[in-house]
Amino acid sequence: MSAHVLVLGGTTEARELAAELTARPGVRVTTSLAGRVARPAAVAGGMRVGGFGGARGLADWLRDQDVTALVDATHPFAERITANAARAATAAGVPLVVLRRPGWQPGPDDRWHPVPSLDAAAELLPRLGRRAFLTTGRLGLAAFARLTRLHFTIRSVDPPEPPLPPHTCVLLDRGPFTVAEETALLREHRIDVLVTKDSGGTATSAKLTAARELGLPVVVVRRPPLPQDVSPVPDVTSALERLGPL
Repeated sequence: MSAHVLVLGGTTEARELAAELTARPGVRVTTSLAGRVARPAAVAGGMRVGGFGGARGLADWLRDQDVTALVDATHPFAERITANAARAATAAGVPLVVLRRPGWQPGPDDRWHPVPSLDAAAELLPRLGRRAFLTTGRLGLAAFARLTRLHFTIRSVDPPEPPLPPHTCVLLDRGPFTVAEETALLREHRIDVLVTKDSGGTATSAKLTAARELGLPVVVVRRPPLPQDVSPVPDVTSALERLGPL
């Protein structure tokens, strides 16, 4: 009897998990991507792109496709997807594993300013600097559009969604980046404040080290809370252990 695992993906951990699971005899894996990146990285097993139509649509898909287990390995800020996954898994009677890499922790020399949202980051930003490096993704940047006296360098994989601040330089690039590369970028663009989301992991953490070494303040957008009764696992090994033999 074969097992079918649906992985809600888009992260490095999701790709690693799909590779581990497809290597198991009798296990079929489908990775679902939201479709926000034009050229997603390849994944092992099957792939689907696009939404399900909310929690009810996802629950129907789980039943129709005989899904054995659901893994939410989306970005830590994919709040709606995680909430829908929890509701859908309960409705369909499918076990759910939520994989969330641990968040970043500041060191004694870091100048971090935690905020609850992009709007709060925009409110704080003018008091910290005039040349900001935004690494919060391509969505939600309208929060900064009213800051006409600041200059922004924005980095994202795909072109950011407007409206954008009037004084903006857009860099289209995909990590991981080295500390040396991030330090050179901050100096080249004369950045005096960094804005980022608490994504966690090592792929994008070099910018934090570079900011620390240059003595720059960092505005860190905190993660949204997980749904009640959801107990996440921190890595692929723990997700495999939680899934069991399938």
